[in-house]
Amino acid sequence: MDAEVLKRRTKEFALRVLRLLGSIPHGRIEDVLVRQLAKAATSVGANYRAACRARSKADFVSKITVVEEEADETQYWLELLMDLDLANRKEVAALMEEAKELTAIFTASGKTAKDNR
Repeated sequence: MDAEVLKRRTKEFALRVLRLLGSIPHGRIEDVLVRQLAKAATSVGANYRAACRARSKADFVSKITVVEEEADETQYWLELLMDLDLANRKEVAALMEEAKELTAIFTASGKTAKDNR
């Protein structure tokens, strides 16, 4: 997949998560989940952009591993949001699917880069 397409896709993913989080009521538990999910979801795109500017293959592998971890962490926070029934289940399910796809893409990208070292 083209780097520019992935940049747009990860940015749109972050925006979708942030819009969803804006609809969640405030509370002690909710605020923790919102903060953690916002950090993880926005980190996917930010770290992917950093990976695109890697100075070496080793640097790329290191940075793409962070992207993979953040995408996976985002899945975790979305699962908690779903399990606690704090947001629209259909929207959360769609975001979980996108997070899984992004995790798979970045896992494969990291594996390919490692194999080509």
